[in-house]
Amino acid sequence: MAYDAALGPAVAELRKAGREVDAEVLAHISPARSSTVNYYGSITVAYEHELAQLDEKGHRPLRSVATDDPAAGL
Repeated sequence: MAYDAALGPAVAELRKAGREVDAEVLAHISPARSSTVNYYGSITVAYEHELAQLDEKGHRPLRSVATDDPAAGL
């Protein structure tokens, strides 16, 4: 599936924690945050800020959200 490279570790962690992650839904999402995409489709990234968040494997930690929060997504 197309999401494996970018979202695979996050999806695996969510499934390990018992969350249901529908593969059909994953086929239609992107790891890009829409707040960084401008009118012309360019993505603006604060590289230093993003790089500072990476762990030893090069991954950012998952955000913690309440499961009853409608913004929780998956």
